Amino acid sequence: MDDGTYVTVQPLIEFVDVACSYGGPAVIDHVNFAVHPGEFIGVVGPSGSGKTTVLRTLLGAVRPVHGEIRTSTKDLPMAYVPQVETVDWNFPVTVTEVVTMSRGTRPWRAAARNAERREVAELLDRLGIGDLGDRQIRQLSGGQQQRVFLARALAQRPRLVVLDEPTSGVDVRTRHEVLHVLADLNAEGIAIVLTTHDLNGLAAHLPRILCFNKTVIADGAPAEVLTSEVLEATYGAPMDVLIHGGMPVVLESTPQLAPPIPIRREMLG
Repeated sequence: MDDGTYVTVQPLIEFVDVACSYGGPAVIDHVNFAVHPGEFIGVVGPSGSGKTTVLRTLLGAVRPVHGEIRTSTKDLPMAYVPQVETVDWNFPVTVTEVVTMSRGTRPWRAAARNAERREVAELLDRLGIGDLGDRQIRQLSGGQQQRVFLARALAQRPRLVVLDEPTSGVDVRTRHEVLHVLADLNAEGIAIVLTTHDLNGLAAHLPRILCFNKTVIADGAPAEVLTSEVLEATYGAPMDVLIHGGMPVVLESTPQLAPPIPIRREMLG
């Protein structure tokens, strides 16, 4: 029965006036936002805006020089999915071996190894690549590669998965595959934070967007933050936004070109 009271859900992780530096000026500054259980957040902004530093700070790889990172538990279970371009796909390992490596320790009993193999096989099945366990990673398509590293992340039993440009360099079909897989994982209660340059193909379909350039420029649903004013403040260049089928579509404005100079006969000699 509704008694008129509200339950406050504690964030999994929260940035409180955070600034980070690599020994020089702050690369991110006065950053405030929180990730709650089960959220799906996209961070967008230009190259060099500090998006990767935000991810590294989330993961604990970078310590703030100012402000505070608050977590709901002392050891919040998180997992990281790198850009596929940063992976050495010629390394001679199979799909199953890549996922198994995420455990960090090697079980010595045969029963433990068998249980681990079963769990990895179930993860691969869950992501639609159950038949690829024995395949060398260099033989995979772009979409399959992303699923392998998602399986590797899920093997760590995270509450939060962090992804760096998960659709960078992939075709439209793979982009949709990755988005659907992430949406399914999120529907199971896993919180997801990702960075992306793909404003239309990916960001516009996410529940929550952070427009970021050294700090949070705007935070909200795509329809609220993917506006011409916010995007110009984020990217430093004019952008037009159209609404198509209820979704924002971002158009990069191009500078006006000077009219062509008419060619007269005497100019041709």
